[in-house]
Amino acid sequence: MAASAVPDILAPGLACIFCGINPGRRSAAAGAHFANPRNDFWRLLADAGLTPRLLAPAEQWELPALGYGLTNAARRTTRGSGDLRRADFAGTAKRLENLAVELRPGMIAFVGKAAYAGPFREKPELGLQERRLGETALFVLPSTSPANAAVPYWERLRWFRALAEELAPAARPRDRARSAQTP
Repeated sequence: MAASAVPDILAPGLACIFCGINPGRRSAAAGAHFANPRNDFWRLLADAGLTPRLLAPAEQWELPALGYGLTNAARRTTRGSGDLRRADFAGTAKRLENLAVELRPGMIAFVGKAAYAGPFREKPELGLQERRLGETALFVLPSTSPANAAVPYWERLRWFRALAEELAPAARPRDRARSAQTP
């Protein structure tokens, strides 16, 4: 599998790994996820209460301390997700399953229906999915890409808040640290 221009941000026991579809050109140039200034990902995380403040893409390495990680379904950089081919998702379902088994995140949240559909070859609805990867639940969020501007911000925020509610106890670093110390 080809290396990505944008590194995975992963650690064991995260509350949630956010899975984008693939690196765009701006993200690849910055070496950071969701780096296009018109992409609402970072703002949605903050507005949904998933992060304590608005983080910049260059601060992506702070996410594991907050209980989150980042990866992409496809590794290849493209101008837009419409430029991806079926082959770009080869092995992705197995890679995500391996991440779920090895790192045991509580949830993998796909940022956009296409990020889920690429690996699993099925069209999802937004929200919690029936499919699981090991013990890891799967959740589909609306795309945060500027190409998804037809979906109003408040609607995307509603789904990010729904994810926050699903993650509520697990997403708080204090709670995770306390539960890790409890036998």
